[in-house]
Amino acid sequence: MKKLTTLSLALGLAFSAKAMAQETLALAISTLDNPFFVTLKEGAEKKAQELGYKLVVLDSQNDPAKELANIEDLTVRGAKVLLINPTDSDAVGNAVAMANKKNIPVITLDRGANKGEVVSHIASDNVAGGKMAGDFIAQKVGKNAKVIQLEGIAGTSAARERGEGFKQAVAANQFELLASQPADFDRIKGLNVMENLLTNQREVKAVFAQNDEMALGALRAIQASGKDVVVVGFDGTDDAVKAVKRGKLAATIAQQPEKIGELGVVTADKLLKGEKVEATIPVPLKVISQ
Repeated sequence: MKKLTTLSLALGLAFSAKAMAQETLALAISTLDNPFFVTLKEGAEKKAQELGYKLVVLDSQNDPAKELANIEDLTVRGAKVLLINPTDSDAVGNAVAMANKKNIPVITLDRGANKGEVVSHIASDNVAGGKMAGDFIAQKVGKNAKVIQLEGIAGTSAARERGEGFKQAVAANQFELLASQPADFDRIKGLNVMENLLTNQREVKAVFAQNDEMALGALRAIQASGKDVVVVGFDGTDDAVKAVKRGKLAATIAQQPEKIGELGVVTADKLLKGEKVEATIPVPLKVISQ
């Protein structure tokens, strides 16, 4: 019985060591409540399996404190490369610094980090995307149109950069920006904020939402009001593309979240092989419309 117990323990330790050896890559994702980030995660998982890695994924639930705890957990678990999709570009600096101290390379996905040492940042050109959205609106409703913007989570690079791009389009197309308010990349908040704005901004002709979730929420509010308003989102999620095909959503600026996840793992693989990686890796955008 003692020999059997010793053998079982040895086999258990061997299995554990093998499992730990496979957990070489880790992904801390801002939230899995957003379909965009679910697709990003799936892209990373698919590529990790293809390349022979086990990818450990932790959900930060849009909470910087949870994110920091997740990063600490991942560093303790022996992650060789850390992929981070930040909840907040400033707050994530503490998590990046923690990984830096343990000499764990950090790659940021979709959203950047304003502090700490990041080996590579993989994302679409959010400024260009915001400008593309505004220019599409100009094509649909003309210049000098009265427009509204729904902003994402304050402090994220995506919200800041998409807002900057849309600001450029507002100037170029001489739009009248009636309002620009945050709805935190959330569908329900997009609905509620849009409902409130429609009561005071009756002359609005178009809405740019900094992500598809807010755009779909805004669309529901607009449909309920009976108004004819052009709505443009950002991300190219499945729900948004379906809404475009049905003629409900005017357009979405499509990122490729699966590609962002894939490139994150590919870049991590290169790092572990001692290969050189680019500091910034762009992922192309396109307008999806009818």
